[in-house]
Amino acid sequence: MRMSKLTEQLSGSVIREMYNEALKMEDTISFTVGEPDFVTPEPIIAEACSQWKKGLTHYTPNVGIPELREAIARYHAADLAPDPDGEIMISCGATEGIQMALFTLVDPGDEVIVVTPTWPNYFGQLGMCGARCKIVEAREENGFIPDPDEIRAAISPKTKAIILNSPSNPTGAVIDKDSCMRIAEILLDSDLYIISDEIYSRLVYDEEPYTSMASFEPLRERMVYISGFSKMFAMTGWRLGYAIAPPAIIKNMTKLHENGASCLPAPSQMAAAYGLVHCQKEIERMRESYQKRRDLICDLIGTVPGVSIRKPKGAFYAFVNAKELTQAAGMTSKELCMDLLRQTGVVTVPGSGFGACGEGYIRITYATSEKNIVEGMERIREYARRF
Repeated sequence: MRMSKLTEQLSGSVIREMYNEALKMEDTISFTVGEPDFVTPEPIIAEACSQWKKGLTHYTPNVGIPELREAIARYHAADLAPDPDGEIMISCGATEGIQMALFTLVDPGDEVIVVTPTWPNYFGQLGMCGARCKIVEAREENGFIPDPDEIRAAISPKTKAIILNSPSNPTGAVIDKDSCMRIAEILLDSDLYIISDEIYSRLVYDEEPYTSMASFEPLRERMVYISGFSKMFAMTGWRLGYAIAPPAIIKNMTKLHENGASCLPAPSQMAAAYGLVHCQKEIERMRESYQKRRDLICDLIGTVPGVSIRKPKGAFYAFVNAKELTQAAGMTSKELCMDLLRQTGVVTVPGSGFGACGEGYIRITYATSEKNIVEGMERIREYARRF
């Protein structure tokens, strides 16, 4: 029996491919999945447990409970100032928020601009919509910042939307204010929707100024701002994200959400609202730890022959230039990562999984302990010396 054409055309994420391959082995050190190694702050867990014990075990509004939407509105009062009763939807992770935005804004055959290297799920989500992915490559020599002129050149009569991700997964690039302004001017001259994935916005380092695309007020009438709690509060398993957009977009996103995930548990949402009010210091504590780990891993990468790194300014990924090493080994980046795993037990992700321009790179996440970073990089160093 034949499956649907949609499922036959879609491919899985190379991140999960490497992750699943590692499950077959012992004594591995994982630099794969973008997941904080921190446990969710205890006050947030306690609040959820308290709400469960109160008997909050029933369905909730599709759009999200009022308490969480109001907390998000207060949290964004200084930048987006959203109306909690019409401009916020709670999603099953930021992933579902992006998917609902695409289903709301894009028809089959439409083009959507994506800056690569990029999170591979964008490719799958666009495939589910039947949309065409229009690639704009961000280059290492430019700090992996997209060239606004290339974004302009990519726009055609069929282009419906653009997805922007800053700080970036996988490169850790943070789009600077001047580039944001130039991109905003281009988008204002077009009729495109903007999906601004800013899930890593609280993880920016070295006092790097952060500019949200939402800071350009005229763009907001065509923008879906995406964020969530997975990265800021280490709540990946809670599956809580949110979208902020004009009422007409939120209304239709919620309609789609109702026919999928439907709604999210009340205790989880109450706990996230509690975190926004009471646990801001926890975000800073984790951010400082990630910055320390970033500095450590970048220093250690500098001791590995055949590779180099442009220090990331945000998120928790090092996008390592391994072109010299892959050439010396006579392998593609995927072959190198698989061989590295089988020879050393170190799990990384090939850059080719983030778009064709990622070939020759390796993504390493430093959302893991300093002990793992030191041990993992030592294994990588010994491996690279063979070539």
